[in-house]
Amino acid sequence: MKIYIHTDLEGIAGIDNASQMDQKSPVYQDSCSKLMLELNAAAAGAFDAGATHVAVLDSHGGGGNFILEQLDKRCWNDPKSNKKWWGALDESYAGSFFIGAHAMAGTINGFLDHTQSSTSWYNYYVNGRKFGELAQWGMVAGAYNVPMLLVTGDEAACAEAREFFNPVETVAVKQGMGRQSASSYPIEESYAKIRAAAARAVSLIPKASPLKPITPMEFILEFQRSDYCDAACNSKGVERLDARTIRWVSNDPRKLFPGYL
Repeated sequence: MKIYIHTDLEGIAGIDNASQMDQKSPVYQDSCSKLMLELNAAAAGAFDAGATHVAVLDSHGGGGNFILEQLDKRCWNDPKSNKKWWGALDESYAGSFFIGAHAMAGTINGFLDHTQSSTSWYNYYVNGRKFGELAQWGMVAGAYNVPMLLVTGDEAACAEAREFFNPVETVAVKQGMGRQSASSYPIEESYAKIRAAAARAVSLIPKASPLKPITPMEFILEFQRSDYCDAACNSKGVERLDARTIRWVSNDPRKLFPGYL
């Protein structure tokens, strides 16, 4: 039984302000260590429940956040993480975990809420429904018939996960206090909860359904400003709707970004 773990950094336990994720910050390495501890807790829970293979994908900012010497030696570090957003995910995996998730753009009390880019993106829709990165990942995993089983992050991210995936295990490790700060729960307790939830999540495999939007899918991306839209509207298969909005249609959930068309 194979489990695929996708990671982000904003939703990791103990990270409560944006400066902790700045690679030039003296505390950045500590944030990466916290990421590894949370990731290892999730992997340990999967192995506890009988997983025979756990792949881990470093997805925040295109990668470079893992401290490999701290990674559970039983895990396989996905070498394709810098090529496609979903790395080496395929049909051989029984389920996926999303560790360190944040809520979609526009979420009240979502710590560092955004969808892909807090600078250029505003809203992202699939078949008229607003999607964030959690649902985007779930949709891509669904293309391989892989269900989402576990999500960790702040309270807002966990609530969002429950709106898209059912059944799903969630572990909230902090509460957003507006967008720019969060109040973290006791970190060691969070790791224990994540390990236990990961083990429970594996038991959901017979019941969990992959996220599969009705096809053909209509994708709509609304940018913050018209100049961000100027470049994107030149992508293959893209239609410009107005100054800030583009649209495309696809049967393939992996065509979720303009550059992937």
